[in-house]
Amino acid sequence: MTDKTAPVPSPIPAELRTQVAGVFSEATDWIQAHWLAIGVSFAIGVAIVLALHVVRGWGLRLCRRGEGVANWYSILGRAIGKTGHFFIVMTAARLVIGYANAPWAIFRTVAFLFTVAAAFQAALWVREIVFGAVEHRTRDEDYPSAGLASALGIIRLIVSIVLFSIATVVVLSNLGVNVTGLVAGLGVGGIAIGLAAQGIFGDLFAALAIIFDKPFRVGDVIAYDKGSGTVEAIGLKSTRVRGVGGEQRIIANRKLLDFEILNNSRRDVRRLKLVFGLIYQTPADKLARVPDILRALAEANGAVFRRAAFTGFGANALDFEFEFELESADFATADAARHRIGLAMVERFAAEDIAFFSPVRPELPPKA
Repeated sequence: MTDKTAPVPSPIPAELRTQVAGVFSEATDWIQAHWLAIGVSFAIGVAIVLALHVVRGWGLRLCRRGEGVANWYSILGRAIGKTGHFFIVMTAARLVIGYANAPWAIFRTVAFLFTVAAAFQAALWVREIVFGAVEHRTRDEDYPSAGLASALGIIRLIVSIVLFSIATVVVLSNLGVNVTGLVAGLGVGGIAIGLAAQGIFGDLFAALAIIFDKPFRVGDVIAYDKGSGTVEAIGLKSTRVRGVGGEQRIIANRKLLDFEILNNSRRDVRRLKLVFGLIYQTPADKLARVPDILRALAEANGAVFRRAAFTGFGANALDFEFEFELESADFATADAARHRIGLAMVERFAAEDIAFFSPVRPELPPKA
């Protein structure tokens, strides 16, 4: 038969209960012996907490000051605004605990809690600054792609995992845990994941390079390797380019950046070249006038004359090159100007009795 008067065993181990009782007794003795120092320390701690809250409020005002702009005021303000109340309290406690002559157990507890708060608070600050820097570089209507937004989301996730993993390792190390094996395991795991998904990560970091370096933007006309066209979208893994023939070309970001990219939309000017040949029977005095004639034609059609010169003796013709520039980088404008100048050359050379070379020479009109 069960004895109902037997004491119920406590779920708390006796050793732990003894330690708690010892700490409580030590804290009681400390308060009785150093009540004045504790009171002064508490007042100073409250003042520190209030001062840090004032700084935090200043950070929030900075954030609102730069709202919608993503400048460095708003980035710094948002980071300061993420300062947690627990970190503020533990910072104040850590600063005043030494003055209060606290027992070693209480001092060690406060120091540990401050380390935990500081590690995760630092991770929050760094994360906000990194996110703000990324937004500062990408806050642009030229990057509306949903794929690029996904890339930024993955970048935020990776940054958060890395920073909070480091904070966790710091905390465990302060607890006395041997983190060497953990760090080694994380390193090996990271290498394995990186090798397994190196193609994806390569394109992801290439997308990052496009975001920060901005070699081209959506809407730019680019030429690369053997292709060219207008950039339609910059995605997580690939960039889509609309070719001059109407086709859509999809190329991996990493492969695209391996090529030399010509960004025709960022030309200050567009230089055009016309190569032509004149018959060997052309008199020398008329050959000498060709550069002046071409200069006049270029200026009459709104172009800037750069050079026109005899370049060599061809198999059947005297070779010339004519270069001129347009202040507009638009291809259609340049094409129209080249067309006008080419027709003007034909008309002016005919009037000057200067004949272009052709395999079958047409009969020149009789002189008036």
